Amino acid sequence: MKDLILAIDQGTTGTTVVILDRDLNLIAKETNEFPQHYPQPGWVEHRPEEIWEAVRAGDVDPERIAGIGITNQRETTILWDRATGESVANAIVWQDRRTAPACERLRKKKLEPRIRLKTGLVLDPYFSATKIEWLLDHLPGLRARVVRGEICFGTVDSYLVFKLTGRRAHLTDVSNASRTLLMNLKTLEWDPELLKLFRVPATLLPKIASSSEVYGHTAGVDGVPDGIP
Repeated sequence: MKDLILAIDQGTTGTTVVILDRDLNLIAKETNEFPQHYPQPGWVEHRPEEIWEAVRAGDVDPERIAGIGITNQRETTILWDRATGESVANAIVWQDRRTAPACERLRKKKLEPRIRLKTGLVLDPYFSATKIEWLLDHLPGLRARVVRGEICFGTVDSYLVFKLTGRRAHLTDVSNASRTLLMNLKTLEWDPELLKLFRVPATLLPKIASSSEVYGHTAGVDGVPDGIP
């Protein structure tokens, strides 16, 4: 009987998985922390595989799970191999400040008002766009791989959906997309002008979906049967 909902709350220092019944009674809860990495002052990173390993559902019959929902830390930027699902570098966390100089250069060019008009956001390294640009500029050969369609970008929601669906679904929702500095608030699509400005190829990006729909179904995930939406 499909009578339970599994919710993944993926946060900055750990991941909590809860399972609820139809009356919203808490059936199971498991929290797993993972480490933060600080390569130098102002830099904050996660290892994406450690985020993935922290997703554990507890001792509940997976055949009873009717659906899986995700909430997640925002803006944190992950690039991974489309074929294998393995990250190509550590994730750059929302707290990271390494791209402050890039934001200042754009601000001096008086581009912030245009960016804010399109995105509703201030120009700040908090958001994903300059993090993506930094990774593409600092990992040798990565831009060539992006051109060949080998690399995916996503915030943590996209990464988890990609892993849960056995590398079949590369999507994000509008609320996460709105925190990248790349989505146009009027069209709810990736904005070509912003992609050019931040030098982010469209081939990297997930499809933008609504916040409540079926993104895919589980496939090849340990301990979880295939076919859960």
